[in-house]
Amino acid sequence: MKRVLLPALAGALLAMTGAALADTPVSAVADLNVRAGPGPQYPVIGVLAAGQSTTLSGCIENSKWCTIAEAGGRGWIYSDYVTADFGGDRVVLTRRPADAGIAVVAPPTDDLYADDNYTGAIVAGDPMEPIARPPAEIGTYVTTHRVEPVYLDGEVVTGAVLPDTVELRDIPDYNYRYVYVNNQPALVDPATRRIVYVVR
Repeated sequence: MKRVLLPALAGALLAMTGAALADTPVSAVADLNVRAGPGPQYPVIGVLAAGQSTTLSGCIENSKWCTIAEAGGRGWIYSDYVTADFGGDRVVLTRRPADAGIAVVAPPTDDLYADDNYTGAIVAGDPMEPIARPPAEIGTYVTTHRVEPVYLDGEVVTGAVLPDTVELRDIPDYNYRYVYVNNQPALVDPATRRIVYVVR
């Protein structure tokens, strides 16, 4: 699978030779958006590829949003899709033990963070390999027939399941449907409502 990561973020990851006491190494279990803030309403600034590692700086208390080290600021990831080593076991970060020692970080104070007007939640499914890259005309159709995005609590990754309330749009002569969720176009299997490909 092609690894996609912003050069600044990749450079920051390579430059790290030591971590602060509270920093925790984590690995992505699926291609995961890195956002400019802790929520789906923030823009995507990079992608942490499946299997790629980074250093976690901390998480917002009672939230699944966590910060990772990044040049020139902080990037944010959704903790349902990263694992860390706790007591010799790889554990999904949201299921970490209570005494894991993850630092608590303060949320931003901007207006975007306060925008929690979600219409539902993405159900974190088992990670899956995305379908083969769709033909170019499918990508063109999805981008030229843009629809209003729906905002759901969670992050857009392959394998995640969309709630029944999300309307899926048809693509002529194609097996999958599409939707713009959290401002990210995605192809969805209409039978299972699982995201099978994230259009980047």
